[in-house]
Amino acid sequence: MTSTRRTFLKQTAALSAVGLAGLDGLNAETAAITAGSDAQSAAGDTGHAGWYGRPMRWAQLSFVESDPGNYDLQFWLDYFKRVHAEAAILNAGGCVAFYPTQIPLHYRSRWLGNGDAFGEIYAGCRALGMNVVARTDAHACHQDAMEAHPDWIAVDADGNKRRHASDPDFWITCALGPYNFEFMTAVHEEIMRLYKPDGIFTNRWSGSGMCYCEHCRENFRAASGLDLPRTLDPRDPARRAYMAWHQQRLFELWRVWNAKIQTINPQASFIPNTGGGALSELDMKTVGAMAPTLVADRQGRSGAMAPWMAGKSAKEFRATMGSKAVPAITSVGLEDKYRWKDSVQNGDEIRLWMADGMAQGFRPAFTKFNARPFDRRWFPVVEEIFNWHYKNSEYFRNVRSLARVGLVYSQQTAAYYGGPDAAMKVEDHALGFYEALVEARIPFDMVHDGLLDGEYLNQFRTLILPNIAALSNEQCEQVRAYAARGGSVIATYETSLYDEWGTERGDFGLARLFGASYAGSREGPMLNSYLTLEKDASGAWHPLLKGFEDAERIINGVQRVRVTPMDAKGFSPLTVVPAYPDLPMEEVFPRPATKAEAGQREAGVYLSEKDGSRMVYFPWDIDRTFWEVMNVDHGRLLRNAVLWATREPAPVTVEGKGIVDVAVWEQKNSMTVHLVNLTNPMMMKGPVRETIPLAAQKLRIRVPEGRRVRRVHLLRAGSELAFREEGGAIALEVPSVEVHEVVAVDFAG
Repeated sequence: MTSTRRTFLKQTAALSAVGLAGLDGLNAETAAITAGSDAQSAAGDTGHAGWYGRPMRWAQLSFVESDPGNYDLQFWLDYFKRVHAEAAILNAGGCVAFYPTQIPLHYRSRWLGNGDAFGEIYAGCRALGMNVVARTDAHACHQDAMEAHPDWIAVDADGNKRRHASDPDFWITCALGPYNFEFMTAVHEEIMRLYKPDGIFTNRWSGSGMCYCEHCRENFRAASGLDLPRTLDPRDPARRAYMAWHQQRLFELWRVWNAKIQTINPQASFIPNTGGGALSELDMKTVGAMAPTLVADRQGRSGAMAPWMAGKSAKEFRATMGSKAVPAITSVGLEDKYRWKDSVQNGDEIRLWMADGMAQGFRPAFTKFNARPFDRRWFPVVEEIFNWHYKNSEYFRNVRSLARVGLVYSQQTAAYYGGPDAAMKVEDHALGFYEALVEARIPFDMVHDGLLDGEYLNQFRTLILPNIAALSNEQCEQVRAYAARGGSVIATYETSLYDEWGTERGDFGLARLFGASYAGSREGPMLNSYLTLEKDASGAWHPLLKGFEDAERIINGVQRVRVTPMDAKGFSPLTVVPAYPDLPMEEVFPRPATKAEAGQREAGVYLSEKDGSRMVYFPWDIDRTFWEVMNVDHGRLLRNAVLWATREPAPVTVEGKGIVDVAVWEQKNSMTVHLVNLTNPMMMKGPVRETIPLAAQKLRIRVPEGRRVRRVHLLRAGSELAFREEGGAIALEVPSVEVHEVVAVDFAG
């Protein structure tokens, strides 16, 4: 056995012990980085070492090959100045070089001639005092590179080299072989030596799907002793080994590029185009430890996507990046599968998308592909947003979120339990709970399941596990310890039924916390199934059923796990009505229960309370079904569960008509409450046509201990706001919210 393979197997064993969330422990260098950065990232240290925390507003201008000599350089520099952009991402090289490269096979723009398009705009931005990050693209190369180095090209499962699907003049490159490790390293070194930018941001650096080239085959076999997998099933040993190896290889590439960059400019770094939620391919705990900043690349919405997805992305990044600065690129173009890159988005859609990202902690950035604008309607929109942000910059330098509810997301659950069906089996549960929390106007943050340690979780009063099915024994113990310290827990469906590798346990890892054991089977999809609402022995409704007083029963979900209660005499305010025929209509009625069945009605929810901790467990897919069906009863149940479990006054309550995304922050000398108006007929499928302003909203804001309120004002309306003090809180009314209003509370002293 080779030493390389022995090392890989040892590392894979380590991965097995901690799951995907612990991938940082696989490499000594990464582990050292993580050890020094976890507290900073998780506990919310400012994380602003070097230049990374300075820029508040970013601009990205992505040249097309024909731009050199054919665009108005001064126009763009004037625009950057006018919108107070403090950092720029500018196209430099990779698939097309926009500077006079001397590297063989580094394709120069045919329009470049003897010029230096990147160097000219770089110098102009530097003269404006801007930070500059050079953008490269590593996913494709030209014919001459393919002919000289055919081993650079990605290969499909049938052994065919992959031409670019959009432009047949290009070939798709392998991310894990010498094209990236050698050629792109040389490109990055040349850019750094010529210009010394503040960093290099690389697009599509992690590959374009599975590659079966000679380097991938040989390197994977040397590491694992296996052939590359031919399945996406995470239960397949080769697939599981590949998932670990693929991450290791990309983190190794990151370190290679970063080291090369920092030998030339120690203040610069490689900024990978990566990151986000449960479906991200790289472990975000490790990413959060390694990256001094990231650039979030969810540029807009398409299809049936809610505008709060911008805020969700911000929360996911913050879960592991802490308060390190993360700009979020908003495309002024349409984000659609048909790729209309030279057209522009409706202005109100841009406003709403940027607003929700800013409200949840992103720094605003815009991106424009093609330096010759064919449609100028977006310019005044971005200028308006950026100038308002510039005027109020101090209120966007957040020290900490004041949210007391944490919604967990799990990459290992997505990878090893969800596999190719992760969007439906994992993400849909999170989306449903997210929507319910937004509708309930409850401030909350996202929590990465690799950071369930005490120090990080102590900031939350309630922890939500939306079908976090794959949890290690250590992670289960962390959740139990959180509950033992008085934290409340809400969980749904198959949470903890699988270990970190997606292997089913005999029982829930959190069975004692749930008060229920897995009975060994599932039911679903269920048609025409219901839940009966029950009063307790005193004839009272449980707070979970607030708002249901006139209902005898409500709809059930679609999937459920059969469970056995640990306390056979325990009370549940919801009991299951077994499914019965939905056709013919004459037969749509519940069948009478037998005597045995009447005495053994199955619980639809398990509730418990101990030492200040409250537990809510739904053994069915309430969150996923809510996302699919959007039944108001499910949303109300989820809201009531959070309010009952959290058991303390919220940091802010907002009362009024409409759907509002709420965030609450503390700055050095102030606090802010963000209200983003999502009330729109195009909320779930954009773009919005127009903004529909909200009427008055009544707020009650808890003031952090030791702070005294000096002044309250509205950042959008630009007006002072009257308030009254009410025992550690202030009460006020916001007259109206158009797209985004921010209540700024200035503290004395």
